[in-house]
This record gives sequence, structure tokens and C-alpha cells, in this order.
Amino acid sequence: MKKTVHVVGAVIENEQQQILCAQRSATMSLANLWEFPGGKIEQQETPQQALKREIMEELSCTIDVFNQVADVTHEYENVIVRLETYMAKVVADEPIASEHAQIRWLRREEMPALQWAEADIPTLHKLIQKEGD
Repeated sequence: MKKTVHVVGAVIENEQQQILCAQRSATMSLANLWEFPGGKIEQQETPQQALKREIMEELSCTIDVFNQVADVTHEYENVIVRLETYMAKVVADEPIASEHAQIRWLRREEMPALQWAEADIPTLHKLIQKEGD
């Protein structure tokens, strides 16, 4: 029986309608793939609280969390990941990549060029569809 991990990801959008994309470091699982930054939900935390804490830990900035973008369950080789993604924006400090290999602000149409972690792809598709609405 595979372990299921419940994680959250932030779709952080700036004033220029660019979204923060984070590349996993070589030492992380799914090394070098791109993702929406975030992490595991701890016990007694709401997804929104987890997201604010994780973004502060990983990117040293404060975010406001808004509506949910997607709720995806993806089965990887060793683990099942449930990823909830939420729209967010930075309200204090600039994001700094401390755990990721790099971070980039990209427009929606530029994002598919990156190699994304599979659990993040449904969120990516929703963001791109939203662009065309």
C-alpha cells in the first residue's frame, strides 16, 4: 500500500500577471522538475495555513491565499500525492529561493515550456485555459 501525502501549492501571481514557478533542487524527489511552491499540510492546519507557513519557510515571504485552483490526486512510483493548489499573492518581502534550484516569474503562455512535476500539470492546464476565457 502506497503512502498518500496531502500537500498544497501556491499559484502566486504578481501585478504583471506572471506566476511564480519553482524548480525542485537536485537533492529533492522529482529533482529538477518545476512546481508550484508549497508543501505538506501538518495536523491541525488548514490548507491555507499550511501554504502560508510553507511559503514563509521556502521563499521567505508572506502571502495572502485566495480561491482554490485545483485538487488533484496523482500516483507516482513510490507515493500518492494529493495536491491542492490555491491562487495567492505576495504581500510582504520578495520570494527568495532557499530550497529550490531556482524560481522564475513567467506569463501563463510561457509556463508549458518548463518540465513540470506530473501532479502540478492539471493546475497548469487550468491556468492556461483561464487565460483564454
